[in-house]
Amino acid sequence: MNTTTPASINLSRSSEKFEVNGAYLKVSEQMKEELKQKPLDEAIQYLVGRVKGRYLFSKRLKTVCFSIGTMNRVIDQGDADKMVRVAEALQVRGIDLIGDAIAARPQVKGVLIAGPSSSGKTTFSKKLSLALQRHGLEPMCISFDDYYVDREKTPLDESGDYDYEHINAINIDFFHQQIRQLFQGEEVELPRYDFPTGKSVPSGKRLRLTPRTILILEGIHALNPIITGGAPTENLFRIYISGLTVAKNDDGTYTGTTDNRLIRRMVRDAQFRNTTASETLARWPSVRRGEERWITPFQSEADVNFCTAFQYELGVLKMQALPLLYNVHKNDPNYEEAQRLKWVLHRFHDIPVDLLPPHSLLREFMGGSAFEY
Repeated sequence: MNTTTPASINLSRSSEKFEVNGAYLKVSEQMKEELKQKPLDEAIQYLVGRVKGRYLFSKRLKTVCFSIGTMNRVIDQGDADKMVRVAEALQVRGIDLIGDAIAARPQVKGVLIAGPSSSGKTTFSKKLSLALQRHGLEPMCISFDDYYVDREKTPLDESGDYDYEHINAINIDFFHQQIRQLFQGEEVELPRYDFPTGKSVPSGKRLRLTPRTILILEGIHALNPIITGGAPTENLFRIYISGLTVAKNDDGTYTGTTDNRLIRRMVRDAQFRNTTASETLARWPSVRRGEERWITPFQSEADVNFCTAFQYELGVLKMQALPLLYNVHKNDPNYEEAQRLKWVLHRFHDIPVDLLPPHSLLREFMGGSAFEY
């Protein structure tokens, strides 16, 4: 197989700060010894339960860094199932530890979850809700996506297209109004943004806070001070997440750091938003510009940075992504980028989608999730 990057194709990079996460490696190194004593699931839970928060999240995104060749050898040896189970268990462990940290601060009334496109904010919020419920709290998830202004009021980007990453694509005044009402003890009806019509409509969902309620506010702008509106720092817990791609080539160089998110988005949009791969690829440069302007600069404001990427995920995503990319034809302006992504995906050996548990964050993009969206 040709492992040389196709000529004249630029790899996608991000300014996000990251470091290598040693937790997966530490658990993996002990697996064989532990398996002599315990069944697989018991061994995984035992080892993962010993992992401390410092191995999973910090002021930087902590991500696994394997060579593609190493991952392929694991798959070829029939151990893909173990790799998936360990990675999924570690992610759950990390989210549980974040829940512990929030519950230890009773003054926290709002959890802000920000991150770039397709980082998995919605599923992360649902998993964090479960972690908080175990502490007797009553989490309530609110998505900033439901506070979009009507489509015709959305700012335009440099190309004249709607710029949904712009801070003014959010109805900030309305959001602040509802948050004030909630904290004053009033009941509000949350909005719902109807994407097909591009209109904000009533949701029928009414909310009033109780002493045990904790708001989970998720969206790309959640860490922007304009959104928080001067709320006391001690009442907020800030989380930045991203699905950072850090797979090493055999020569020690890295693949594009934003490929996971682009491929996640392409698979999700094709399945749930009736969007072609070409349309997703055409939109991506504008999405990335918006991220670098409005999202990534606030990474350092977070109390916790958390990487939602799995080292194995391109081996699963390729099953749905490749057919979409093969439909991008030579006369399409996005053909070159489609070729690059096909080259990336073909380097990962196949992992069957049925190895993914129903609660996996990847199910948000691929379907079959145990969560409702």
